[in-house]
Amino acid sequence: MVSSISSTCSLNLLPKPTSCSLADPNSNPRKTQFIKNNLIPQSNLHQNNHNEPDQHSYSSDDGIESDVSDSHPIRKLKPSTQLKRWSRARSIRSGRRFNIPLQLTSTESINTTTSDVNFQNDRNSISSSSTSSSMVEKSDSEDEMMEGKSIYMVSDGTGWTAEHSVGAALGQFEHCLVDRNCAVNTHLFSGIDDVERLMEIIKQAAKEGAMVVYTLADPAMAESAKQACDVWGIQSTDILSPITVAIAAHLGVSPSGIPRGAPGHHVPLSDEYFKRIEAIEFTIKQDDGALPQNLHKADIVLAGVSRTGKTPLSMYLAQKGYKVANVPIVMGIELPKTLFQVDRRKVFGLTINPVNLQTIRKTRAKTLGFGDTMTGNYSEMDHVRQELAIAGTIFAQNPTWPVIEVTGKAIEETAAVLLRLYHDRKQKCSMPRISKRY
Repeated sequence: MVSSISSTCSLNLLPKPTSCSLADPNSNPRKTQFIKNNLIPQSNLHQNNHNEPDQHSYSSDDGIESDVSDSHPIRKLKPSTQLKRWSRARSIRSGRRFNIPLQLTSTESINTTTSDVNFQNDRNSISSSSTSSSMVEKSDSEDEMMEGKSIYMVSDGTGWTAEHSVGAALGQFEHCLVDRNCAVNTHLFSGIDDVERLMEIIKQAAKEGAMVVYTLADPAMAESAKQACDVWGIQSTDILSPITVAIAAHLGVSPSGIPRGAPGHHVPLSDEYFKRIEAIEFTIKQDDGALPQNLHKADIVLAGVSRTGKTPLSMYLAQKGYKVANVPIVMGIELPKTLFQVDRRKVFGLTINPVNLQTIRKTRAKTLGFGDTMTGNYSEMDHVRQELAIAGTIFAQNPTWPVIEVTGKAIEETAAVLLRLYHDRKQKCSMPRISKRY
């Protein structure tokens, strides 16, 4: 095994270094003789031992051997598995590249720093070129594994369609993305409206070995992307063209082929746009039980205890054009009478598992900077269970309110269930009872 050597003295140019101490008065004679024979400064010997806690045997020209051991081994910190999982998941969601340093063993670390050092003993000499090349190959392979594979999303518009399509597809691989270290980096290129910029992106994708997903309204641009990907051997997917061709065949009308954000292609503001703006403004004013006298103006009314996701769900539905009001159920505070006077088809209850609710409330209190003494019983399990029991009693007294279980559900999933029930009830397709949980 070769030990790393770094010194202010040059071992190859200076036969007898003078600026380095050759021996330590406190060291034993055998170690001093070994140092003199090999022209190794004593300070560097301590450094070598500190970097390499294992015991090694060195042989000098006159056959004297010296055993060097480290009395102060380096303490290696064990990384947190949960932190790694959380970091990988966060990087996946944000589309950032993994920058995880390689964890080399002590032998590999020593070999990389001593590729230029040759000892007189043939037993301890190594080839620097073979060592460096093997390390480079290993580093490249581990870098590729840690950083993951890239997906380029190219669009001539905002890229919303490509981004959400890829996100929906990646949702089928969460078990691999988080737990099995098959990371994916997504890169969005929006507003690509000329072939030159398109070719630059595809060339870069070829260098990186990335997959290309594109939504290009212009058939000529889409065909150019397809041909370039075939030439460069890049895996590619055209998201927009197949459905555009199918709709054109169904309607019997040719598509315009003009991107929605192209100059001169102005889409007039429709009534639906103004409806969404009005819904957002209404929902913001009706948040957290404000202005209960306006509940009859809402399309949807949400009721539930604190931290069941009423506000984010309300804003998500408002983006779709629904006027939403939410009313919190708090122990000791009477609910507004208008909640029981509005059309019962509008009201939906939200509930959650008490353990999950307690965890969310504790996290919320820490985010706001509240200590354990300042939060009171807000996040205590007994208080959480009591509030959920009170909410359950209110829901039982109003059996026509559908109750949606939000534990483990994303906002989009809860909204999908709610809207299905909303439209079914509005069309009088069904009238669910409290025994039915969603």
